[in-house]
Amino acid sequence: MSSEASATGTSPRTPRPGAQKSSGAVTKKGDRAAKEKPVTALPPVGEEEPKNPEEYQCSGVLETDFAELCTRSGYTDFPKVVIRPRPHQNFLPSTSISEKPTQDDQRLSASCSQNSLESKYVFFRPTIQVELEQEDNKAVKEIYIRGWKVEDRILGIFSKCLPSLSQLQAINLWKVGLTDKTLTTFIALLPLCSSTLRKVSLEGNPLPEQSYYKLMGLDSTIAHLSLRNNNINDHGAQLLGQALSTLHNSNRTLVSLNLGFNHIGDEGAGYIADGLRLNRSLLWLSLAHNRIQDKGALKLAEVLRPFELTHREVVERRRLLLEKGTQERSRSPSSSRHGDSKTEREKTQTMGISTVALVDKPEKIQTIKTTKGLGKKKEKSGEVVKKEEKTGSGQSPTQGTPKKEDASKAGKGKVTIPEQKMSKGKGTKTGSKEKRSILLESELVVEATEMVNPLLEPVEHRDGKVFMPGNKVLLHLNLLRNRITEVGLEGFLTAVQYQVQVSKPRTSSKGPLGLLWLSLAKNCFDPQCPTYTMIQELMLPRDPVKAKVREEDATVT
Repeated sequence: MSSEASATGTSPRTPRPGAQKSSGAVTKKGDRAAKEKPVTALPPVGEEEPKNPEEYQCSGVLETDFAELCTRSGYTDFPKVVIRPRPHQNFLPSTSISEKPTQDDQRLSASCSQNSLESKYVFFRPTIQVELEQEDNKAVKEIYIRGWKVEDRILGIFSKCLPSLSQLQAINLWKVGLTDKTLTTFIALLPLCSSTLRKVSLEGNPLPEQSYYKLMGLDSTIAHLSLRNNNINDHGAQLLGQALSTLHNSNRTLVSLNLGFNHIGDEGAGYIADGLRLNRSLLWLSLAHNRIQDKGALKLAEVLRPFELTHREVVERRRLLLEKGTQERSRSPSSSRHGDSKTEREKTQTMGISTVALVDKPEKIQTIKTTKGLGKKKEKSGEVVKKEEKTGSGQSPTQGTPKKEDASKAGKGKVTIPEQKMSKGKGTKTGSKEKRSILLESELVVEATEMVNPLLEPVEHRDGKVFMPGNKVLLHLNLLRNRITEVGLEGFLTAVQYQVQVSKPRTSSKGPLGLLWLSLAKNCFDPQCPTYTMIQELMLPRDPVKAKVREEDATVT
């Protein structure tokens, strides 16, 4: 019994190995599932998107494009694009362009202490402020970045999304921690933007190498440049003056330059004045809140009146005059000269008379012809026909006086270019359009260089020296809050007297207007001193703003 009991007792335990196998199988399946779980949890698509920002096509909406490019580049905590706040608008800095705050939301946020606390610190979050076009609410007109560091990563994203902004006109960077390296990257980005971008402002970004002059390169299209509060010293002013103009080239696109709130002294003001000697594009210049004294002020005033050319400038002027003479000779009608020379040679061979004699003495030729008998008229007509066939001019003889025709051709050869200009200006009625268009382009290029290069302007010779007219293109000069005394005022008084005498903006509509606005207030002199009073009296009628106010007051009264 004990054996049977043991046998029976052991019988139900026989399936244990199977149970162990089944449990072992279950554990193996669990292990497999555990091993497969991390494989299925990997998001391969999510990792591929940040690696391919180049595949994204920008839509021209800065908020959407910037956010998408930042996400694809793996940049999670990126600045938001918001509308620039205005004093007359109820604006929350944390709202984006697509999120317009309502009055209920504002009341709710003000009632909650947590939201009100967050709204105070939202102001310090990095944002990209934009101004939009009034007609198109999505077209960005200006970009403002203030108070946070712009790195290469942000500039790389800008290089992809800013070119699609067709209405972008201005970029303003205030205290963004620019370096000389990031400035070079930013300058390389500017040509990619729309042609409407004409204004750049870099303020509060001091650079050790003072490389702001790179923004004023010969290939630059910037018209308005503001470099306030950048700690620009005399060395930086030297680089900027050389960017304005040198002996061989000058900037032709920059219209206004703001160098206020810097560290420019007399030496730096002298370098800026040297740049104004041969620059004829800058209309507006501000050197307010600097360290300019009388020496620098006299340098600036010297440029506004006739000044003496240096030896190098005189040599360069002679070289340009020689080039101008050779260009004028090369532009003369060489083709007509060659054609006329052949006909003249043939005619001189047949008649035995030099062309010079024919041109100088046409009356003798007529008397010789009149002395011939009437019986030889047929022979004359035959000779004329033969001469026409030889020359191939296709023009009819002039009453039996073909020699006068040569003289008229020689005379016309001297004024061929002005006649072509007149025909081009009238339109496309006459023939040979292609030749005239080619000549017109070449002539316009030469005339433009002659007009722009101030070394070709009329000069005055006095005591063996060459004096060039002063810069009459600059309209606005601001020297507020410097260190100028009455000694510097004397130089500006002489310059203003010359400007008033030479340029009269009220009578002449063409040509340079001369200096219209000069600010010398808050310097080291008495505001009631006679020199400053005379400058004010001379400049008051020239100020267009004050003149317009006076006209409006006169019409009202």
